[in-house]
Amino acid sequence: MSVDQATVRRIARLARIRLDEADLPQMQDELNAILSFVEQLEEVDVAGVEPMTSVTPMAMRMRPDVVTDGGDVVSILANAPVSEDGFFVVPKVVE
Repeated sequence: MSVDQATVRRIARLARIRLDEADLPQMQDELNAILSFVEQLEEVDVAGVEPMTSVTPMAMRMRPDVVTDGGDVVSILANAPVSEDGFFVVPKVVE
């Protein structure tokens, strides 16, 4: 797949990039090089390769699910600009 200058203009317009006419050939070459590399990647046989979430094998660390200082309402609300009946008061944002 290759892109022509009309496609480069359209991509630049969609990306909201101002591109001078003199820069079109260079950008066309760069986009074609990127697409050529992607086409090379499609040739790689990945059958039997498991998907990875990281380049190094690691397990997610889980913290214990315990209640922390949530029961200390007085000290938590001490930082609130406005509180009422043990709750934070926030301005209404939806009408």
